[in-house]
Amino acid sequence: MNNFPITIFKLSNGLRCVHCLRRGEVEYCGVAVNAGSRDELTPDRFGLAHFVEHTIFKGTTHRRSWHIINRMEAVGGELNAYTTKEETYVYSTFPRGNLRRAAELIADLVKRSAFPRAEIDRERDVVADEINTYSDIPSDGIYDDFEDMIFAGSALGHNILGTVESLAGFTTDVCREYLDRFYTPGQMVFFYSGPTRPAQVEKIVAEYFGSLSLPDVERDRKQPDVVSRFDNVKEISSHQSHVVMGARIGGLFAPDRYAMALLTNILGGPGMNSLLNVELRERRGLVYTIDASASHLTDTGLFTVYFGCDHDDASRCRRLVANTIDRIAQGAINERRLSQAKRQYAGQLVIASANAEQTALSQGRSMLYFDTAAPLSVTLDRIAAVTTDEITAAAQRLTELSVLTLR
Repeated sequence: MNNFPITIFKLSNGLRCVHCLRRGEVEYCGVAVNAGSRDELTPDRFGLAHFVEHTIFKGTTHRRSWHIINRMEAVGGELNAYTTKEETYVYSTFPRGNLRRAAELIADLVKRSAFPRAEIDRERDVVADEINTYSDIPSDGIYDDFEDMIFAGSALGHNILGTVESLAGFTTDVCREYLDRFYTPGQMVFFYSGPTRPAQVEKIVAEYFGSLSLPDVERDRKQPDVVSRFDNVKEISSHQSHVVMGARIGGLFAPDRYAMALLTNILGGPGMNSLLNVELRERRGLVYTIDASASHLTDTGLFTVYFGCDHDDASRCRRLVANTIDRIAQGAINERRLSQAKRQYAGQLVIASANAEQTALSQGRSMLYFDTAAPLSVTLDRIAAVTTDEITAAAQRLTELSVLTLR
């Protein structure tokens, strides 16, 4: 296992930076912004974070859309962005030696995006198509529907893409106001991974981002209210049933986060030997796909199990999922089984760490909330420290799952 050296520095304007020294011919850099769909507090602004992420590529005060697209692609690189409920990421992957080009371009996007009216009108149609396409895929759309229900009444409970109706109100001024409000140095992190030395990266970041001076605005994020357990069915005329079972769990700072991550991997991780895959697919042939996931926001989280099955098998599959979790909640994971699970999960994390792009993005997120980016060894130590009692306690939090079925 290679713990790549990490250096953290901060510009005078408050912009935090995390540098990961990693040998190779490819470099990665970008910004993680502490702003996402959760910061859209009224229905007429639903989807704005995602829309701004799209339209910063459509022109700045001295670049047209084509120049933005071509800037990194001309050297074989890529420019990407995506939005989550709490963050936005704008980043680039490029051949070694092009860091200055990438940093200057990203700084231009976050400082001087112009949001031309004609481009906004075109992009509005593009995102509307994205909304309609997404809703046509039940295995994707069911997660949004489930989150709408389990986070009902909060800013977490709406689709990141927004609605066709909300898109209609997004103008140049609306987009610019959002950018100026949220893309501020104190609420952003610059992340870098590659062979360029920290001192040189700091010099480049200061050159292009040092002039950012917009004041930080306090986030108006309220913890979602508790929602009663539900069991809902939505008719969609599908050839199979799509089911999500889930429950609210702790957030990023929860003491049981690592126990919950390990439990989730035991239940429905990527391995074919996950308990739910063995029970429902390998042993009984009831599903083609079943997986479990745990996501953590700053003040709450969500555990889910998804599967697709024949309509007549949905109730049986639900019982099998619940019974599997109940057994663990009663202490079914002994020391031997836990040791095996830790070894498997640790190996998966080591393999995942070879993906330099995803590692850089994760380090950017870690800096946003923890002001540090711990090496992989720290995560592995925390996984290794999880006890059987902690696994049992984590499972006990999942014995009353809400359910949404699309059929």
